[in-house]
Amino acid sequence: MLLLQDKKIQVKVYGLNGSPIKDITLPHFFSYPVRKDLIRRAFISSLTARIQPQGRDPMAGKRTTAESWGVGFGIARVPRVKGNRYPKASQAAFAPMTVGGRRTHPPRAEKIVWERINRKEKRLAVISAISAASNMKYVKIRGHLVENTPQIPLIVEDSFESLKKASDVREAFKTLGVWKDVLRAYNGRKIRAGKGKMRGRRYKIRKGPLIVVSGMVPVIRAARNFPGVDVVRACDVSVIHLAPGGFPGRLTLWTESSIKVLEERFKNI
Repeated sequence: MLLLQDKKIQVKVYGLNGSPIKDITLPHFFSYPVRKDLIRRAFISSLTARIQPQGRDPMAGKRTTAESWGVGFGIARVPRVKGNRYPKASQAAFAPMTVGGRRTHPPRAEKIVWERINRKEKRLAVISAISAASNMKYVKIRGHLVENTPQIPLIVEDSFESLKKASDVREAFKTLGVWKDVLRAYNGRKIRAGKGKMRGRRYKIRKGPLIVVSGMVPVIRAARNFPGVDVVRACDVSVIHLAPGGFPGRLTLWTESSIKVLEERFKNI
């Protein structure tokens, strides 16, 4: 499987002080054409794969001997419980609108909720999302504030992965021109509509920068509490991280070692 173009990009690697330290050549898949259709399909596939199938007992609400009285009694012809003791003989049952009755259209366990996608299509969708995250046009369309960001894609030195304190990560964000976008995500949070407020997801927070690292490094714990900021290993990065909601172009901060991991991951593309 070959890419449509083999264009390599020369970019700078920035230090924690915000100044460039050297130049590197990005892998060819960073310039792959952006396929919005593939990205959207892969996102829906990954999103629906986490939905647990649910259903109802086919006999739920039907375990009763209730029968309709028929006509001539001046009451509705719904099935009614037999007997002259509690529950009352005139109590309706079985019908959807009755207490303890069946549901009108219950969910079925055999319903297909997972939209499957081919393995090669999913890999190409990830590559396309990586390319979109490296394109200034798509990053701005998503609404990220990148006026102070020195370059897109933003590559930082490996010492960034060794940061252990949130205060150090905050200072690095400020010198690299990313802190303004973190504040955008925090200030844009709003209260969710509906009953979700009572179920542990009261606030909706915008997506801020994404940090891609090479492995299990200290910065994962140092940066995970910033609102809207996600940290993911290069071996695990997917369309869910790079294109939230199925829209490509998330502001992404790559470490130099993560580029090498990605190159090894997609070496057969």
